[in-house]
Amino acid sequence: MALAANAEQTVEERIAALEAMVADLKAELAAEKADTDADIVRIETVATQAAPAATAPKTDGFLVGDTTLKFGGIVDLDVHATSLSDGAIASGSIARDFYIPGATPVGGDGTDFTDFTAESSRFFFSASKPAGEDTVQGYIELDFLGSAQGNELVSNSYSPRLRRAFVKYGNWLAGQEWSTFQNTSAIPESASFLILSDGMVFIRQPQIRYTKGNWMFALENPNTTTLNAGSRDENLIPDIVARYNFTGDYGNVSVAGIARQLRADFGTSEDETFGYGLSVSGKVKAGEKDDIRFNLVGGEGIGRYVGLAASRSTALDPNGKLEAIPSYGGLVAWRHPFGETARFNVGYSGLFVDNPNYLPANATTRSVQSAYGAVLWDVAPKMTVGLELLHGIRELESGADGSISRFTFSTKYAF
Repeated sequence: MALAANAEQTVEERIAALEAMVADLKAELAAEKADTDADIVRIETVATQAAPAATAPKTDGFLVGDTTLKFGGIVDLDVHATSLSDGAIASGSIARDFYIPGATPVGGDGTDFTDFTAESSRFFFSASKPAGEDTVQGYIELDFLGSAQGNELVSNSYSPRLRRAFVKYGNWLAGQEWSTFQNTSAIPESASFLILSDGMVFIRQPQIRYTKGNWMFALENPNTTTLNAGSRDENLIPDIVARYNFTGDYGNVSVAGIARQLRADFGTSEDETFGYGLSVSGKVKAGEKDDIRFNLVGGEGIGRYVGLAASRSTALDPNGKLEAIPSYGGLVAWRHPFGETARFNVGYSGLFVDNPNYLPANATTRSVQSAYGAVLWDVAPKMTVGLELLHGIRELESGADGSISRFTFSTKYAF
């Protein structure tokens, strides 16, 4: 009996020991689970805290503190084969790099030449940061066209030039930017730096601009150009521009007006007159992929705003009075994509000037016109190869004219 009691006690002790071990194991597993759950909570919390950066829209640039920095530009090589019917263009002239209507020579023997240039390569840098409920942004852009420093003798070392430099805060812009009188979406696509500039509003200059909804208002840098008394810089009142933008599924159309004081001070005498202009421009869809780009402009004294200053704003009459010069023009270009990345562009542009009859007929431009065709295709992401043919004519008041024909091959890489 004693042996049976001892055996029963031993079994009970063993069962109790096993139960204690199981209890300890359960406690250990519970502790491990708690630690694991805590780790999961911590990981999920960290992931949740990081989620805004991971799931937020991709930033166009990179952050330094609360400032977004961005840089980019274009690496561009243009090869121009040019034929002039009359005269020549100096080797250092910017007109060798892209089409400038007023630089087409009239009179003299024709010339032919080929140029390689990378001067239209471009670089920009911008910085922006939150400022209350708005954003403040600074922007600066440079290229190398028109450099007076470089030459083609050894290194082709060209100095940079200022294209755009401005600060924006809320609805305000101050600095050098495209004129408010110009709608940049109307610029045709081309292999060369710029095409169809004859009847195009094209100018960048210092200004103060206010934008509210579809409306834009600006005070811009004034300058009075004359046909027979040089470029005058005695203006007191800035050029005043107002513009309204229409946008929709069809594209965009802008209507812009400009008012100008035209003034010259010759020391012993001074005079001023009034200039004005109206422009309608834009880019509208034509079918599923095609688009039409256009610009119609006219007025008196709009001079340097149109045709890359092919004409001037005023003339000084025999009595010493300034006379605003009427002119009108425009452009139209069609862009037709085909294949996967190619597109064909074709267009026409012209500017016509109503010059006073007291100006020398053999030295005053009556009209400039041009037409072009270009094929461009993207051979790699952001890399475009283009072929282009341009023909332009400049006519003087005397009836004499000269023409330019230019074939362009280009490669551009945007970064």
